Amino acid sequence: MGAALPEDARRGVPAPVPAVKRLVVGISGASGAIYGIRFLELLRGIPDVEAHLIISDAGRRTIVEETDYSLGDVEALAPRRYRNRDIGAAVASGSFKTDGMVIVPCSIKSAAAVAHCMSDTLIARAADVTLKEGRPLILVVRESPLHLGHLRVLTALAEMGAVVLPPMPAFYHRPKQIDDLIVHTLARVLDRLGLPHALAPEWQGAPPRGRPPRE
Repeated sequence: MGAALPEDARRGVPAPVPAVKRLVVGISGASGAIYGIRFLELLRGIPDVEAHLIISDAGRRTIVEETDYSLGDVEALAPRRYRNRDIGAAVASGSFKTDGMVIVPCSIKSAAAVAHCMSDTLIARAADVTLKEGRPLILVVRESPLHLGHLRVLTALAEMGAVVLPPMPAFYHRPKQIDDLIVHTLARVLDRLGLPHALAPEWQGAPPRGRPPRE
């Protein structure tokens, strides 16, 4: 029988698996910064979920131009925050356990970087790590119309295992204000992550109206 392997004193005691759900949130420069802000607000209301936030430089500008939130207000919504250029951050390593990542909103530039493994920013690197570790990656892609290059990028992402979830408005829940449309999309994101919410009830079907068609 071989001898026991010697301990590496440099590594010390392994870190315990966190009791909270760590979720990486990227806000890119695509229009629709309010989707990312409202998503962070919703996560704060879910027990034992810890948001790890990365905002791109373009995302910072879009927040200021599109909303009444200050950058400080948005960053304060997440317990952990990183600069997009900090490629040595914790979320850049697969050994840092997370429960998935959402880029919301996701620009085509960010989507293309992930699809082509161009990990030169922390958002792209964290997304690449999420895919390679087999964790959920959801991209709320905000672009229209889409040309063939865009469609090929989104196809590649789907083939790699990412969920492409554009913010398509629905109207069967009779929205009364813009926030109703935003929250409805974010409810779908929470569903894909397996996180509890009461934002959008399950569709139970509708009773038939008028006479049924003749067979």
